[in-house]
Amino acid sequence: METKEKYILQVKSKTENLAKVRDFIREIGSNERISSEITDKLVLAVDEACTNIMRHAYHHRNDQDIILKVEVKQGKVVVTITDFGEGFDPQTVPDPDMPTYMKQRRVGGLGLHLIRALMDKVEYQTIPNNYNRLVLQKNYN
Repeated sequence: METKEKYILQVKSKTENLAKVRDFIREIGSNERISSEITDKLVLAVDEACTNIMRHAYHHRNDQDIILKVEVKQGKVVVTITDFGEGFDPQTVPDPDMPTYMKQRRVGGLGLHLIRALMDKVEYQTIPNNYNRLVLQKNYN
């Protein structure tokens, strides 16, 4: 399968850069004529992933790199997000018990659950003391 386009954005891990990330994904959606429904899901998932990187991988250090690469292939968008912070094993994060979550009026903690729900495929790889890579795939058409 041949790649149609590849887009790249590198930002520092400042929360102010989340707007750049969202705009970057929206612009790709517009350029590639991807529906607003699919684009909105991509924007939300990528924003959530970058927020998690800032909080958990970089522990709120705002001078670290986050690299996004987006490929638009036949009927799918693949977003690869690379960071160089602390890794984790997503298999250790259980799906939340939503009724209990709501009763406790908790705030936060749903990022990975949301990403999994919005995307068609989610893969995470960590190379200790090197980098972490999150690959999000959303099918369209």
